[in-house]
Amino acid sequence: MTTTALWVYLAATPLFWLTLTVGVWLLADRVALACRRHAAVNPVLISIVLLASLLRASGTSYDVYFDGAQFVHFLLGPATVALAVPLWRNRALVVRELAPMLGALAVGSTVAIVSAIGIARLFSAPHVVAASLAPKSATAPVAMAISESIGGLPALTAALVITTGIVGAIVVTPLMDALGIRDWAARGFAAGLASHGLGTARAFACHPIAGVFAGIAMGLNAVATSVLVPVLVGLLP
Repeated sequence: MTTTALWVYLAATPLFWLTLTVGVWLLADRVALACRRHAAVNPVLISIVLLASLLRASGTSYDVYFDGAQFVHFLLGPATVALAVPLWRNRALVVRELAPMLGALAVGSTVAIVSAIGIARLFSAPHVVAASLAPKSATAPVAMAISESIGGLPALTAALVITTGIVGAIVVTPLMDALGIRDWAARGFAAGLASHGLGTARAFACHPIAGVFAGIAMGLNAVATSVLVPVLVGLLP
């Protein structure tokens, strides 16, 4: 069997892309570990670049890839639900910090939306771009649904959400260090609010308490964004 024929056979096998996705992630995580989990060496970004390069080089469509790797997508649900476990274990601390969290949520969610809309307006972007950009700090399924409901492009929103998450996961640690913020709850909440799941993953890699509060922020910001974005975008001329 020639190399081309072998590739065609493997590419048509559903488990091939799932196995390749897991393998690429393990490789990216090993690279991140070798770099002592430096913020700039983000395993998600590495995985995206490697997989995208493989798809492009092989001429494989996203639909074909997703047919094989969709089990990873399915696991997003259980992984999100699993965040309730550390939350329950640290419930006493969470209750004590409830008032500061709600204040930070109101300010952070509003700033994230307004700044996104402001940047779009600054560059004279059309309404569809502003609507696609506004929910960028919410988790992808929520952000895409919001975008579609207010006249945005869900596909563009998905790309912006991923970009926001990766940038947030990379800059959150050095930014917090530069600002002198040492409280793990505050650091985690900021990461989860600004950069959803990817920020939450980064927070867990830094400290378990940071991960707990990042998970809370991600969930609360999804609700806040779904309420605030239609109102704020509706105010646009």
